[in-house]
Amino acid sequence: MAVNVVQCVNTFGDRIVAFVDGDKLRPLKEFHSVYDAAWSAAETGTNLETLIRDAISDKSLDYDEIYELKSDWKLLPPFDHPRNASNLLVTGTGLSHRKSADNRNAMHSKGNETISDSMKIYQWGIEGGQPAIGQFGTAPEWFWKGDGDMVRSHGETLVCPWYGEDGGEEAEIAGVYIVGPDGQPLRVGFAATNEFSDHVMESRNYLYLAPSKLRECSIGPELVIGGSFDTVEGEAAILRGEEVIWAQPLASGEPNMVHSLANLEHHHFKYPQHRRPGDAHIYFFGTPGFSYGSGIRLEDGDVMFVRFDGYGRPLLNVLRIDITAPALQQVRQL
Repeated sequence: MAVNVVQCVNTFGDRIVAFVDGDKLRPLKEFHSVYDAAWSAAETGTNLETLIRDAISDKSLDYDEIYELKSDWKLLPPFDHPRNASNLLVTGTGLSHRKSADNRNAMHSKGNETISDSMKIYQWGIEGGQPAIGQFGTAPEWFWKGDGDMVRSHGETLVCPWYGEDGGEEAEIAGVYIVGPDGQPLRVGFAATNEFSDHVMESRNYLYLAPSKLRECSIGPELVIGGSFDTVEGEAAILRGEEVIWAQPLASGEPNMVHSLANLEHHHFKYPQHRRPGDAHIYFFGTPGFSYGSGIRLEDGDVMFVRFDGYGRPLLNVLRIDITAPALQQVRQL
């Protein structure tokens, strides 16, 4: 049985990890971050689910109040590096689901080519993204989003910066990892996410993909430890005031992707710099679809809704468009 956990902080700065027990949150006795619990499991060889269950206290908090932002306790992202945000690497892969490949192809096809580079990579995934057990196949697309400072929680705003051209949701599932004391990557769990990207910038030219991804993102509100990555169904939606202006069912998980989980993980962790002991990783696995592909442009104040079955309560974030005047960054010679 998987366990779902959250991380919270109160107005005094006290942090907790809490087991999700229906409409109650039950704090753990020993750990104040999921990272520390995972590190303890790595050092002792303990199963993380067992460690979490054994640490559940008899105390409880009202989950509804916290989730609805009516409590002195605030939801944090369900995973972070509690001491150094720069030791949490936030990355992702795309072109892993057919719908996202179609959307990307529509952005990047020049109309006079038989197949765009986006569809070429997707096709390579179909042909070689699910190798036999113990082998690795075709490398997926990969991108960098930033470090732990870029990660937001349920209820927080996601900002389109002044230099951005768009802010759009990307509902995905992400894997959460630590690198153990011996350099072994260890999967902590999975979370529902909003990868959040600048699709207008990306659509101008495929080579703008990299800067279009350097944006905030959100995960949670819950982390699933020990859960399955079989077919995971869900829903994404955009709310403008009281109106749902766009909604789409989602289907992710390995059976709905052209790359196996093992192949994605191999190609991420094959790089030695991704296996530094003590580092943590959030790795986005790609979206089954997004509103920009349906011609939707989000506006300031729109609410982005993401939900996946078994992954806990929906993740909601409000888009804020930064209207700060452009500021030239000048470098000073030492």
